[in-house]
Amino acid sequence: MEKHSSDQDHPRYAWLMVAVVFTISALAFGALGSISVFLKPLTSEFGWGRGQTSFGYTTISFAAAVFGIFWGFVADRHGTRWFGVVAAIFMSFSLFMLSRQDSIFEFYAYYFLFGAFGTAMATTPLYANVGFWFRLNPGLALGIAAAGGAVGQALVPYLSGLSITAYGWRTTYEYLALSYLIIALPIGFLIRESPWRERVRVEPKTDFREFPLSELEVIVWISVAVIFCCNCMAVPIVHLVPMLTDQGNTLEYAARALLILMMVGALGRIMGGKLADTIGALPAYMLMSVGQTVSVMWFPHVEGPTALYLLAIFFGFTYSGVMSSLLICTRMMVSARFAGRAMSITAFFGWGGMGMGGFVGGYFYDVTGNYEWSFGFASAAGVVNLFVLTLFYFRIRYRMKAVHARLGVSL
Repeated sequence: MEKHSSDQDHPRYAWLMVAVVFTISALAFGALGSISVFLKPLTSEFGWGRGQTSFGYTTISFAAAVFGIFWGFVADRHGTRWFGVVAAIFMSFSLFMLSRQDSIFEFYAYYFLFGAFGTAMATTPLYANVGFWFRLNPGLALGIAAAGGAVGQALVPYLSGLSITAYGWRTTYEYLALSYLIIALPIGFLIRESPWRERVRVEPKTDFREFPLSELEVIVWISVAVIFCCNCMAVPIVHLVPMLTDQGNTLEYAARALLILMMVGALGRIMGGKLADTIGALPAYMLMSVGQTVSVMWFPHVEGPTALYLLAIFFGFTYSGVMSSLLICTRMMVSARFAGRAMSITAFFGWGGMGMGGFVGGYFYDVTGNYEWSFGFASAAGVVNLFVLTLFYFRIRYRMKAVHARLGVSL
């Protein structure tokens, strides 16, 4: 059997692709995470409610979900050569227009544009591309690429918080727009399609897949699970900063807690990828899910910076490990020619869960006046995610036993 062209043939460019996708996804997720630091300045100036304003997070998530499926089909059919360039232009334009907004409808519209033509193009289709630059141990490469999202969610909100304090929210949006254009546009031209995916697109018969469940069933299981795990992680991402400032802390202190959470998250995504290479993608996903589910409920109850930072470290590591192991599950369970669509479909439900979690967290605050129910809801969603993953695990085991029984092979 002829060997597929992959990282063994193009080792330097494979790792350059990891670096490019790391950076572009950092910008995409950074703008998403920074909604939390814009939340209170916007509610203060325009009189919007927390739930109403945090719906901006839901808007960008919904746009990324819906358009992500479309871009996944485009990626599988034509490749991702120009995805980074288009995403860079639209992310910068959306941020600039947000600096000019004067109504809640403009707020939603520009974040929708960011999600549809920025986040949707800069994340899952490019992750699918990166995953198939590597035949051996793709988990580490995907983990590093996905770590960009955590770094972006750490640095962009933190720097935005400092800028808002110094210059105001409108100028901060302008600075973000210019920075995104300068950073993302040049490296967007470096994106190339994986030689492996290019090959199977031309010669489908060369695409070999060994997994006991059909691709459709795999996607259904992962999609159901990801709805709940993303509900769980969205609440602290969106509401940790406003919760801490409600407690009398400065915006800088609150943004620093989010910075720590996300910077540790970068390590969590890398280690989650490495763990998936070692013990398997689904066991790694389950183990990291336990961590985020147990830790998320304690955020409203910890007191003092030491306890807060330790909790942020633990949650950040495990929630980010969930992100990378989820991507690797899809990479390992579907074929190369279907990867863009598969990751985009599962991301559709993930973004839906993120949007729902962000909104419900704000809604519970508006109803109760505190965040205890919001973070309790997040933990409950994590429990449901673990239940689904456990069923999925035993479903795979059952099918493997059936296949081995037919072949006369014992497990």
